[in-house]
Parts: sequence; C-alpha cells; structure tokens
Amino acid sequence: MSNILSVTIFLPLIGAVLIATQNAEAKGNARWIALWTTLITFAVSLLIWINFDSSSAGFQFVEEYNWLGPLKYKMGVDGISMLFVILTTFLMPLCILASWQSVQIRVKEYMIAFLILETMMLGVFCALDIVLFYLFFEGGLIPMFIIIGVWGGKRRVYASFKFFLYTLLGSVLMLLAMMAMYWHAGTTDIPTLLQTKFPPEMQWWLWVAFFASFAVKMPMWPVHTWLPDAHVEAPTAGSVILAGILLKMGGYGFLRFSLPMFPNASADLAPFVFTLSIVAIVYTSLVALVQEDMKKLIAYSSVAHMGYVTMGIFSATQQGVDGAIFQMLSHGIVSSALFLCVGVIYDRMHTREIAAYGGLVERMPKYAFAFMVFTMANVGLPGTSGFIGEFLTLLAAFKANTWVAIIATTGVILSASYALYLYRRVIFGALEKANLKSILDLSPREVAILAPLILLTIFYGVYPSPVLDVTATSVKNLVENYHSAQATAAASLTTRGYQ
Repeated sequence: MSNILSVTIFLPLIGAVLIATQNAEAKGNARWIALWTTLITFAVSLLIWINFDSSSAGFQFVEEYNWLGPLKYKMGVDGISMLFVILTTFLMPLCILASWQSVQIRVKEYMIAFLILETMMLGVFCALDIVLFYLFFEGGLIPMFIIIGVWGGKRRVYASFKFFLYTLLGSVLMLLAMMAMYWHAGTTDIPTLLQTKFPPEMQWWLWVAFFASFAVKMPMWPVHTWLPDAHVEAPTAGSVILAGILLKMGGYGFLRFSLPMFPNASADLAPFVFTLSIVAIVYTSLVALVQEDMKKLIAYSSVAHMGYVTMGIFSATQQGVDGAIFQMLSHGIVSSALFLCVGVIYDRMHTREIAAYGGLVERMPKYAFAFMVFTMANVGLPGTSGFIGEFLTLLAAFKANTWVAIIATTGVILSASYALYLYRRVIFGALEKANLKSILDLSPREVAILAPLILLTIFYGVYPSPVLDVTATSVKNLVENYHSAQATAAASLTTRGYQ
C-alpha cells in the first residue's frame, strides 16, 4: 500500500500511453482501453478509501521523494481530499461510457485527453507540495481546453479560450502568493505551511491572491461568466467533468489554503464572501429561470449551488464546512447526472433548446424517472443528497449571520422554480412534435451510466454518514485550528493595546 496513491494518480497516464500506441482507425480499442483504465483506477481508489483511517486528522498514504532536484514529490490524502479522489475516479468511467457513441471524430485523441485530465485532477487533490499542486492545478487546463476546443459546439473556440484565459489569469496571482509563502517560510511543503503563522498583514494579501484563483475556478459571482459558455459548447462528458470535478477545485483550495493558512484574513473577509455568495445564489437562480438552453440553465444553477459551498466554508464551523463538502460531493453527482440527461436527448435530437421538447414521458418513461430523481435532488428535496448539504450550510449561515441565511434560503425557492419549470416543459405536456414521436427510451448503456448516480443520490440523501464520518475528524481539526488562531490574534491585539 506504500505507493497506492501514485498508482491511482498515474494509472490514467499509462492508459493514455497505451492508447497512443494504437492505430488511429482502431476507435474501439481506444474506447475499451480508456474504460478499463478508468475502472481499474476507480477500484484502486476504493482500496484507499477502505484502508483510510477516518479517526485520524492527519495526512495518510503519504509518499515523499526528493529526486526532482529543487522540486519535491509529496502526495497524501486526509478526510477532505479523500472524497474528491473517489468522486473523480467514480465519474471518469461514466464519462467514457457517455462518449461511446457521441464522439466519432479523433476518438483516440479524445480518450487520451480525458485520461491525462484525470491524472491532473487526482494530482490536485493529493499534492502535499505547493509547487506540485500548482503544476497539477494548471496542467488540467490544457486537456480541458482541447476537449472543449476540438469536440465542442459551434462556438467552441471562443468558449475554450474564455475558459482558459479566465482560469489562467486568476492563477497568476496564486503563483505570486506561493512564491511569497516560500520566501517567508523557506519551504513548499503544505503540512509545514499549515503550521506556519503568517503575519496578519501578509495574510490579507495572500488570501486575496488565492481567492482570485479559487473564485474563478468555482466559479463565484461575478467571475462566473466563462462557465455557461464552456458548458454549452463542451461535449457531454466535458460538462460532466467541469461541473463534477473542476468546479470543486476552488472549494478544495479554500479548505486547503485559505481557511487554515490565512485564518485572520479569512475571518476579516468572511462578510465579503457571504455577500458574493448570496448574490450568486439569488442572481444566478433568476438568470437560470429565463434560459432557453438546458445546459445553460444547469450551468447557472451550478453557480448558485456553489454559493452555498462558499457560505458554508467561511462560516468556519463544523456544520458549515461539513455541509460545504457534502454539497460539493452531492453537486458533483447530481449536476453531472443532469448534464448526462441532457446529453441523452441531445444525442437523439441534436438540440438543447427547451422549446424543442415536451411530452417525453409518453415515449421515455425510464428517462423521465431518472430526470425526476436528479431534478428533485437539485431542488434539495429531503431524502436526496441535495438536501443534506444545503441544510447544513444554511444552518451554519444562520448562526453566523441571520440575514445571510434568510436571503440564501430564497435560493431554495428559486431553484425549485427553474428546475421544476425545466422538467415540466421537457417531460410533461402533450407529445405534439412529430420528430419526438419516434424517440427511443434509455438504452442499456445509458441505464448503466445513470443507475449508479440514482442510487448514490438517494442513498446519501437517506444515509449521509459514510461521507460525514470520513470528513468529521479532519474538519474538526481545521475548525479548531482556525478558531485557535483567531483567539491568539485577539490576545495579541489586546496585549498591544495595553502596551
């Protein structure tokens, strides 16, 4: 088990090399190699989860090598990153299956891009060195840029460049902050930096620099405008990874860097984050209400749901952070499933316009049921995974600031409005359009994709303990250290006042 993390991270890269050796015409080989690679990677990651000690707050399965000269290779997972590793490896086989028939051009290159992207995403969640973290964080931009730009829709080039430039420019400030941290602490080791007490004045600037990168990645209002364009133009599997994993890197960054390393700045700027969060929840929900493209509607709903995440994180309480992590996991499952549902009917009708559909329940009852489960979870219906995260973050926000919680709660009503409106227009009504009268229900491959997502959505809604138990100790340690730093800072100010 000593190198199991590295095996998990780099298995997809080995699969990509195998596909590269295949003939370009051997599309079937590329698909099967990609599928088996992602399935084996998922199986290995499950071994990590099974052997993970949830009672420990420290990093586990740590691997450290200094054979890269000035750069250090150090990997490990704690209760926070463990879940994101599992989510990544779980979604990747579904992405490969979702692309089985819809992608017919440059299949070999497509599969290689996805496998490289998986390695980069896993590296982000496992890196215990800021240089390594930055390399993986930025490295993931390249395969996603290619996926959108080559296999996307009509405006794919515009959307891919917008995605790339927004996220790259945000990360430039983070790179400068990392350099400043190294000059101050003399190390790039994340566990060591977590114990480093940065001066309050320095914390503020470091926090702003990291925020610039993570806010774009989530994305938070008002730097969210790249996301709807990227989602609309990306192929179905690209949208799944964008919503399911890449957005979570922003929230993970806040939990790994902003809150524990810059606690004083986080406390000072929490009202600013709360303001952006409630604007995102209300404003983007209203924008979602008027969308005519299904993908764009779901994209705006993602921005709104990420508002609950940032609200929970910066409440800096056990409930809030637990709720934020659960919300990210749930959103990774539910939003991915919604994009897959859109992909199912897009593959048949080649349009995402809501007005082009109606009455599908008559021809596609299995599809209508699957879509209903994910719509209810997106709304936050009790009994689905969407309820747990929203409830915990709202509870934490209520304790931190009553008005923030009250305004954010209107997002629950608005999410019901746009989600149910979409469902009614697509699924119910009369089946009047001639081209819909011969549409086919879910194929066995599509059932195999959606069934595990349905089971997880309901299972975690009824029994959230497997997730909350994994994160509990690490989150408790994070929150306690955060408040301890606050108390130390307050005592220091008091002492200065007496002097």
